[in-house]
Amino acid sequence: MAKMKTVSVSAYAKVNFTLDILGREGGYHLLDSLVSTVSLFDSVTATARTDGKTTVSFTGVGAEGIPPRNNALRAAEAFSDVFSDAFSMAGADITIDSKIPVGAGLGSSSADAAGVLRALAALYGISDTVRLKAIADSLGSDTGYLLTGGWARMTGRGEQIAPIADMPVLSLLLLIPSAGVSTPQCFAAFDRRAETFSPLTEKAIGCLRREGTKGAHAFGNALTRAAEELNPEVAVLLSEAAKLSEYGFGMTGAGSACYAVFASQEECLWARKRYQGTATALCVSTGTVQ
Repeated sequence: MAKMKTVSVSAYAKVNFTLDILGREGGYHLLDSLVSTVSLFDSVTATARTDGKTTVSFTGVGAEGIPPRNNALRAAEAFSDVFSDAFSMAGADITIDSKIPVGAGLGSSSADAAGVLRALAALYGISDTVRLKAIADSLGSDTGYLLTGGWARMTGRGEQIAPIADMPVLSLLLLIPSAGVSTPQCFAAFDRRAETFSPLTEKAIGCLRREGTKGAHAFGNALTRAAEELNPEVAVLLSEAAKLSEYGFGMTGAGSACYAVFASQEECLWARKRYQGTATALCVSTGTVQ
């Protein structure tokens, strides 16, 4: 039974600073990515029920466009199946106040799914991290990572997570266009383009450790050209980000959000005031832990 009546957690967005594609296996692309959660989050609240039913509802950014069968609901159903002794005869009402834009490469649906798992685990006193990670991995490539967040290196299809300590805090100006990019379509466009892209993740980790914020010059994303093909606004945002930051810039995930790197929040806020484009501009910082 529930240990508490209501639990609220913050489900943080993520930014990929590198995204190398190393091949394919079992229908999935093999990735190597330097990633960090950032201080933009959805709020997930789970309230215990006593009738075995579970509901998921959304408010906030993009709530009206989220389909009835969504990752948050799948997470709740999977949790119920795996931890049936503790959960199935109780249930929960889950509300998600969304601030992470959908289709921007910031991990919105994966963050929500991970947040649901964390909230339900706290609500029902579940501490089995191995089974929680297995559920998360079944829901999407980023979901297992977003159970914990922080700086990490993601490999495989994104399910293999190696936390990275002693990384600098980066301030980022996120530039988020009105139109997103479909992740499956972006990977398909990457395959179709058949371009070569030298792996950057190992180099980027070393540069950040040695040079701090200046190491951001080593960032890069193999999906950038494919995302620009699908959404030309990505190229515009990358050009604008390059003009704003002397440290580095790039695109996260499969797009469409781009970022410019700064050494402090003061610098980031200054750049946001200077920005004259049409994208939504948000200042965030790295290293947040779920």
